[in-house]
Amino acid sequence: MVPVTIYLLVILAQALAGPCTPNKADVILVYCYPRTIITKIPECPYGWEVNQLALGGICYNGIHDSGYYQFTIPDLSPKNKSYCGTQSEFKNPVYHFYNSIVSNDTSVIVKSQPVNYSFTCTYNANYLVNQAAFDQRVATVHVKNGSSGSFESQLSLNFYSNAKFSSIKEAPFVVETSEIGSDIFAGVEAKGLSDRFKVVLNNCWATPSSEYFYQIHWPLITKGCATDNSILVHENGKTSRATFQFNAFRFQNIPKLSKVWLHCETHICDSEKFSCPVTCDKRKQRMEQTGGVLV
Repeated sequence: MVPVTIYLLVILAQALAGPCTPNKADVILVYCYPRTIITKIPECPYGWEVNQLALGGICYNGIHDSGYYQFTIPDLSPKNKSYCGTQSEFKNPVYHFYNSIVSNDTSVIVKSQPVNYSFTCTYNANYLVNQAAFDQRVATVHVKNGSSGSFESQLSLNFYSNAKFSSIKEAPFVVETSEIGSDIFAGVEAKGLSDRFKVVLNNCWATPSSEYFYQIHWPLITKGCATDNSILVHENGKTSRATFQFNAFRFQNIPKLSKVWLHCETHICDSEKFSCPVTCDKRKQRMEQTGGVLV
């Protein structure tokens, strides 16, 4: 008899609970992450249950979350079925992703006011990253990520042990005088972004100061291409990482222990909308080597 009594109590509790209490507050919370978009609306908006609301009018994937109905776009890639009707457009230099949560009742009559919660996430496409590459003797590495925009925290400028770019070089590292002219392997990498986005290096340059536009500088990459034959661009615009190598050098008339900083203007390219890989005309590359000593 005890199990039957418990079962009857559960039925009675569900009957007393009834439908949710309508909430007419027009509130929407949107969280724009580098790979994911999460949207929350007040629980029971205008009397609608969560199973009557669809993301993009397609996906009934809402869940209860502390007084809200939560809908999630787990990946910004349109090839992912969980994309749920999300649309995107590019208005340089910003990507816009937009969707809506709409009511959809298949019954003969509708007693609740129709709702359409529209929302948008915007992401910057262009970033300026920099990092201290090495001292002139020398070479001490310091990391400083990104500039502005929601993709900022996903970008990093790294140095590697060899041309395989499989192992990040531990900081700090030192280039002695005898190693001037040795290979330095560098790259900008984006982690945690949708596969549709590729990293493109527009311009990279070195300075003896952390200031981006310091008067003394040496261009390494211009418009996506190496400035001379001593610089080799391995990948640019093909994956979530762009890599290149150049020769260690020193600036003349600069204190022996001052750092050499590397700066890169980086573009996040949407491969679903654009052709992202950079191609270069080798005939236009200039040979400007100065024996490892840069004026």
